[in-house]
Amino acid sequence: MRKETFRIQELDCAEECNLLKRAMEGRPGIERLDFDVIGRKMHVRYDENAIDSEKILMMIRSTGMQASLQEAKEEKHTFWQKNGHLILCIASGIFLLIGFILNLTGPTSFGDVGGFDPSYDFPPFGVTIFYLGAIITGGWFTAPKALASAKRLSPDMNVLMLVAVIGAIAIGQVFEGAAVIFLFSVALLLESWSVDRARRAISKLMDLSPTLARVMINGELIEKKVEGISIGEKLLVRPGEKIPLDGEVVGGSSTVNQAPITGESMPVPKNAGDTVFAGTINEDGALEMQVTKGANDTTLARIIQMVQDARMRRAKSEKWVDQFSRVYTPIMMSLAVGVALIPPLFFGEPWLEWTYRGLVMLVIACPCALVISTPVSIVSALTSAARAGILIKGGVYLEAVGKLDAIAFDKTGTVTIGKPQVQKIVPLNQHTEDDLLEIAATLEMSSEHPLGRAIIEKAAERGIKPTLAQDFQIFKGLGAEATIDGERYWIGSHRFMHEHERKETPEAHDAALEMEDAGHSVVAIGDFTHICGLLSVADEPRPYIRATLSAIKELGIKKMIMLTGDNQKTAESLAKEVGLEHFLAELLPEDKVHAIEKLKAEHAVVAMVGDGVNDAPAMAASSFGIAMGAMGTDAAFETADIVLMTDNLAQVPWLIRHARRALKIIKENIFFALGVKALFILLALFGWATLWMAIAADTGASLLVVFNGLRLLRKKEWKFTGK
Repeated sequence: MRKETFRIQELDCAEECNLLKRAMEGRPGIERLDFDVIGRKMHVRYDENAIDSEKILMMIRSTGMQASLQEAKEEKHTFWQKNGHLILCIASGIFLLIGFILNLTGPTSFGDVGGFDPSYDFPPFGVTIFYLGAIITGGWFTAPKALASAKRLSPDMNVLMLVAVIGAIAIGQVFEGAAVIFLFSVALLLESWSVDRARRAISKLMDLSPTLARVMINGELIEKKVEGISIGEKLLVRPGEKIPLDGEVVGGSSTVNQAPITGESMPVPKNAGDTVFAGTINEDGALEMQVTKGANDTTLARIIQMVQDARMRRAKSEKWVDQFSRVYTPIMMSLAVGVALIPPLFFGEPWLEWTYRGLVMLVIACPCALVISTPVSIVSALTSAARAGILIKGGVYLEAVGKLDAIAFDKTGTVTIGKPQVQKIVPLNQHTEDDLLEIAATLEMSSEHPLGRAIIEKAAERGIKPTLAQDFQIFKGLGAEATIDGERYWIGSHRFMHEHERKETPEAHDAALEMEDAGHSVVAIGDFTHICGLLSVADEPRPYIRATLSAIKELGIKKMIMLTGDNQKTAESLAKEVGLEHFLAELLPEDKVHAIEKLKAEHAVVAMVGDGVNDAPAMAASSFGIAMGAMGTDAAFETADIVLMTDNLAQVPWLIRHARRALKIIKENIFFALGVKALFILLALFGWATLWMAIAADTGASLLVVFNGLRLLRKKEWKFTGK
């Protein structure tokens, strides 16, 4: 199987997607089609033994659309390709206006402006020529797609418009036919503009990273394109410049504004050994840095890729709109035929008048405003969240946040700052503190847990170097064993001592209880003959954590719970301190999964918030996972459905409010678009609606839903100032 991406210039809404599906799905070799309307891309999975990319391009072109391979060299669009639709739309409007003026000033009354007039004849030939000019220029891009759909007997909005225009001409309403195709051309132009507006918002993320960098080679500075810079090369970044690639500071000191990635504008001090990220801004000092990631693998590049991929994970509301439009259009076509035929056939009503009303119903069947109502809002919401340092991997997760009922928090690194420190060292059985730290640090060398890092840091403070451990074995969520200098040692929690019969003495038991009463985590170390000693490790709650949890509760979240592998007393003490009513302690990774499953049985939508590394199973079990502090953390990008680029938990209430606002706007757009349709169906049935009024209303509705959705891109929507 092979997967390729095709750029399609005319891909602006669900109608084009449906046209391509009808032309390609089920054809030999075609396995799957995925669409990115905002990016104007179609992703095709196909069997290269049955079909090739050239045949796929031919299929796309048979629909009246132009395409090229994504991998091909970026084409430079001609002036006509960029502006042809706009030029023809303006020409159509000019032809229509000239015809309108000539008809007003001519000898013939202008009956068709106000609707169907059975006494009205064709306008004079000179006027008709201008109207036909408006129809030809306005329908230049619509007609090929309409004919392609008609050949496949699968009518879409292009077919509806073409039939309505031809019908209007046939019954003498040439002005209305010209007005319909002109306004429909305006609607398509508006749709294309809205897609471009959302696309430009995403492309601004790409503009964050500079294209050139100064590389230090043999004491000289040479400018190179960032794509050509290799890992390990040294760069110089001057004050006020953007950092070109991810790397590590090797010289100089400065402060860096990381707002382009995190959404937080507070400058962060950077010194030798610190990590810096592409797209962030070096403020007040020159930095020498060593590149650690190539141009396509920087944190910023991954953010952009995630935002682009997110557009293909469609929300339920998007799918519902597509399904509704598939049913709505044929129903409205049938109703239009019924309106045109039933009154004249069975009740002796005038044919021309009811044919006109049927044509109005055809125009109302066009689902433009409806199909554009949701994707523009979702892309705007995803993009503004990315600007605020929150990456949402698709509209489906945006919707889930907006309907959130319960949240589970991991303790270490989420509720706490994630930098525990060794508080107390209690050596037992003739071991010294340094002896105990050396054994513990050696056993923790292979650990990724924050408690392990705290022990290693404490040993380093005292100048103690870990030795080499062999036959390392992990007891997930409990502890570990290894052989050091021929002796088998273990390290683990207080629970680990109990469950694995590690010869706990009364002295060790009392010391452990004293540590737990102080709210500390207990780490025990021993061999298989005795306990060597105990370490107590404590972490601080995050600043503003109590206020943040209170803000989440005020948003109506029904339950918040802390899940931890730590002991009961430590968990209880922390929960009380930060204002959490619910907690579960001494949990293994599988216990956290069971806790999430139980929450999901009680609540419809459950989130798990953690670091995206140790919480992966629980995140997978939740409705969606939120990973914190993901800058430079590959695992968090892969594991979580939503990624917070900083470790600021206050982004969570912002995220909930943002998602709810997005859902509110989506609902407003859908109800408004449907309301306009319902109103004009009634007006058409009573003969009070005209063709040009119906299409003008649809164009106006499209304009309003687009602007309503694009409100989510406004700076106040994504500017994050929470603490």
